[in-house]
Amino acid sequence: MAQSKQISSGKKLRSSYVTTTISIALVLFLLGIIGLLSLNAQRLSHYVKENIGFTVMVKDNAREAEVKRLEKMLATSPFVKQTEYIDKERAAKELKEELGEDFVAFLGYNPLLSSIEVKLYAEYAHPDSIAGVESIIMEFPQVKEVLYQKNLIHLVHKNVNRISLVLLVFAVMLLLIAVALINNTIRLSVYSKRFLIRTMQLVGATKSFIRQPFLVTSILHGFIGAVLAIVLLSGLIYATNHELAGVVGFQNIDLIMILFGIVIICGVLITLLSTFFAVNKYLNLSTDDLYF
Repeated sequence: MAQSKQISSGKKLRSSYVTTTISIALVLFLLGIIGLLSLNAQRLSHYVKENIGFTVMVKDNAREAEVKRLEKMLATSPFVKQTEYIDKERAAKELKEELGEDFVAFLGYNPLLSSIEVKLYAEYAHPDSIAGVESIIMEFPQVKEVLYQKNLIHLVHKNVNRISLVLLVFAVMLLLIAVALINNTIRLSVYSKRFLIRTMQLVGATKSFIRQPFLVTSILHGFIGAVLAIVLLSGLIYATNHELAGVVGFQNIDLIMILFGIVIICGVLITLLSTFFAVNKYLNLSTDDLYF
């Protein structure tokens, strides 16, 4: 009978440990997702800005050799990331495919102009810098005009900054929620052992002696929970690597290692501090208070 009770008690204890560890792992996993987005916020901002470019329309009487020379000059400029020359024939072909009809045959001539598609580096992809780049490009005699959506540039620049701020606030809020959830999980786990703590005190055990096994267990729970969270994060990274490789820096091993290190530190530190304060609470309670 005693052996049966001991086995049942052991099962309950293992079940409690598993539940605590899984709870910690899931919270750290959510925290890791926000951390991943936060660490890649700058890269995401650069990706958006560098995919917004403008079109340099070339005069109809400009020779193709001069236009290609202009393209090379733009391509070697410190503010230009990428250029692409589109001649009149290619522009007409692309427009024909979009419209679904041959407008050149209808008009009897090709009214389109050759153009150069330009994409800037993220540092120059904001309204003031683009206006400065536009004035530089307009000095070339082959250029007729520079086309870009000014309202879109302003909107993207404003919203990217807002999204970065919102993401930071959300990350801080989730960190606080993660601390609260892990703390409550640890407190419940310690609460179930409050009578064991009192028994150890009654037989003369010191506070540091009673506290030590709880702290060691908490470190183990925090570490295992962090490892499980890292496994889940690795699976998420692997699953989304193909779709988001150009947006989020999943190929940056150093960045991922930093994130994994932060998850482990957070897991161990939060569980350690929560256990320390929870055990201290029951070490200082009177016997009557243990029943409430």
